[in-house]
Amino acid sequence: MTVYVVAKLKINDPETYAKYSDGFMDILTRYGGKLLSVDDGAEVIEGDWPYNRTVLLEFPDKADMQAWYNSPEYRDLVKHRYASSTAEIALIKGWQDVEN
Repeated sequence: MTVYVVAKLKINDPETYAKYSDGFMDILTRYGGKLLSVDDGAEVIEGDWPYNRTVLLEFPDKADMQAWYNSPEYRDLVKHRYASSTAEIALIKGWQDVEN
């Protein structure tokens, strides 16, 4: 039951955000997550997109995503993101699970 995390971010302090980025991949992969895309210049096709970074993550299932997001390591690291950016983040189901 694959799930995806879509994050739209406005980074306002790149130096502090770099502290978040530096530790991100190690924690993500420990919990089965994959970084599928990071785009600092998404091409807007329709509507407004007031973000300067868009991220797409993949996890084997919702339990793995929750274990990552709620882990002590990530909770400690995410303080840097909170201090340096604002975000809208959503969990979405993989295509095979949409009807369930």
